Parts: sequence; structure tokens; C-alpha cells
Amino acid sequence: MTESDLSRLSTFHTRSLRKLLRIFWPNTISNQQLLTRTNQESIDTIIMRRRWRWIGQVMRKEQDDITRTALHWTPEGRRKRGRPKETCRRTVERELKALKQTWGTIQKFAQNRQRWRSFVAALHASRHKGQTVEPVHHFESRLTDGLNNNDQISILGD
Repeated sequence: MTESDLSRLSTFHTRSLRKLLRIFWPNTISNQQLLTRTNQESIDTIIMRRRWRWIGQVMRKEQDDITRTALHWTPEGRRKRGRPKETCRRTVERELKALKQTWGTIQKFAQNRQRWRSFVAALHASRHKGQTVEPVHHFESRLTDGLNNNDQISILGD
């Protein structure tokens, strides 16, 4: 999902909430006040949380499962000119980079559902409070629990 798609979706979400509450111009409130008043989350937070929950499910699947293969698949051949399309995989990789994590550590972490749920909740809480990555560092030591320096985690079963 591109930034413009997310912006349009967010606009639709807040406009719909304003219509439900009958808030029209000149009586205006900020989007943050609107979300607080309606006890709603921003649409980008909802999408992020659901994406990471889905990633956890995919990571717990068997190595040869089609969804797991599709998540890590790289097409062969040449691509078209121009900027590559924004994909779910690229979005997740960008967020992983911001978290300073790798696919291997996330895969190991996702095997324990309770820890994965805590991880997703921490991501959600950090996003909701306007922080970027702060609560996730709390889980960084847990991500590597049980991993030795010699352990190699294979995502695609190489």
C-alpha cells in the first residue's frame, strides 16, 4: 500500500467519523481529537497491526507452505523501467530495518505466539503514542533468546 493510498484511506476514515458525529464546517476538530472522541485508532495503525499479525501467522506455517513461499519469493528476469512497486514484502522489510531486525530473528520470535502477540502490541502501542521504535527494544533481548552465535535460520529452507 502506497503512502497516497494510505492517505486516501485515512481521509475516508476520518471523513466518515465526522459524518457519523455530525461535525461539519465551521465546527471543526483535529483528527486526533476525532479519534479520541470516537475511541478509534488511526487507519494506518490498524493496517500495521493486522499486517504484523498476518506475518506472524505466515512465519508459523510449514516451510513449503505457499503463503510462506510467496512472502519470500523473488521473481526472476528483468522488471519494467521505473521505480519498483510498493509491495507488502517491501513494506515489511522497511519496517524490519527501522526495528533493526532481520527475517531470521523475527521468524524465531514468531514461533512463540504469546511473545509474538506482545511484540505486535508493543508495535501498536509505540505507533499509537507517536513513538517510533522505543518499546520494541524491550523485546530485542527476547528476540535472540535461544539463538547461539552459530545458529543459522533459513527462511526458504535453503
